[in-house]
Amino acid sequence: MKLEMICTGEEVLAGQIVDTNAAWFANTMMEHGIECQRRVTVGDRLKDLVSVFKERSFEADIILVNGGLGPTSDDLSSEAMALAKGESLVENTVWRERLEDWFTRNGRVMPQSNLKQALLPETAIMIDNPVGTACGFAVKLNRAWLFFTPGVPFEFKQMVKEQFIPFVKQRFEIAGDVALRKYLTLGQGESSLADTLECIALPSGMTIGYRSFMPHIEIKLFARGEVAIGQLDRIETQIRSILGDAIVADDKKSLAEEIHSLMVDSGRSLSVAESCTGGMLASQLISFSGSSSYFDQGLVTYSNESKVRVLGVKPETLDVHGAVSIATVEEMAMGARGILDSDFALATSGIAGPTGGTEDKPVGSVAIALATKEGVYSQMIKLPRRSRDLVRSLSTAVAFDMLRRELLGQAVIVDYGSIGRFEK
Repeated sequence: MKLEMICTGEEVLAGQIVDTNAAWFANTMMEHGIECQRRVTVGDRLKDLVSVFKERSFEADIILVNGGLGPTSDDLSSEAMALAKGESLVENTVWRERLEDWFTRNGRVMPQSNLKQALLPETAIMIDNPVGTACGFAVKLNRAWLFFTPGVPFEFKQMVKEQFIPFVKQRFEIAGDVALRKYLTLGQGESSLADTLECIALPSGMTIGYRSFMPHIEIKLFARGEVAIGQLDRIETQIRSILGDAIVADDKKSLAEEIHSLMVDSGRSLSVAESCTGGMLASQLISFSGSSSYFDQGLVTYSNESKVRVLGVKPETLDVHGAVSIATVEEMAMGARGILDSDFALATSGIAGPTGGTEDKPVGSVAIALATKEGVYSQMIKLPRRSRDLVRSLSTAVAFDMLRRELLGQAVIVDYGSIGRFEK
């Protein structure tokens, strides 16, 4: 079975918005053992839409079309599909009634333009949208089924999970058993990881893939069929042996997710004091439901005065060592931990750039500390030639990994490869 995706919209094509739907879709389908083999992005032009629908319908077995089902004049997916099929648009009375009922229940008058959302190609199968005003639909054209979904992310994702995946499984025979393992890495680039793992002889039916979403590279180990699945443990052992400390989480989307899981299970508490990361540590953790069970406080102590008055950093420490130093960040971490007697505290202070660096402490110099009830771990890392955002996100990841390693009883300070360190 050959699966493809067509993404519609001028704002997507022009890069005005990031197409997160496409990345989510490909990843979700792979987890169900179905690989997306091609993706096409096309603007809101009727001729182009008709052309791409026809072209890809000769090549693919099923095509997910995302976007263009709204009530405005630039929403053209239904009209384009009808033209591609050579048939008329017909009002779907079931969906019209659903629209009228939705507006009535919400105490609103339905604009005339919304009636457009009930117009579907004559041979289309209506697909329910339980959370929006745009229904989806499926149409057979040439070799392919084209399955249309709205572009609103939460509507799209629900329809993929509840309708598209069952639709595919009902009509196509999915290749045998599949298994996917994912490893989150830190400190090595995609090409470096690929070169390092090239020595592994993969059995038939197994592939290694890479996904870059800085500050991480995700490694995907994908096995098709019982024989390949039976070899997963052996290949994973080789990967872990070769990469060592570069692997920082399994089957997690971020280190923050790993920390959240570990902290919830530990029953211990955490405070953070941030300077250069400016609230990234706190923000990433509190995005998870249940973080209140362990997260005591997040303090953004950006100025020297706030470091002194809020965290108790000694003025002489700042005078002698500066704000970006091991001495200062250790006192920040101890101060943050002591306020509420948290079990742990993380602290960051650095020069994110693009200005502010010196010969001794160039842009990309970041001090990070982890305070525990037994003592303090600290390091100063080098992140040269990185953007301001990447310096901050890498620093956040290293801080989280220090805490992760402490929670797991591992060495807290390790080498990550491309992340350098100042010697104390």
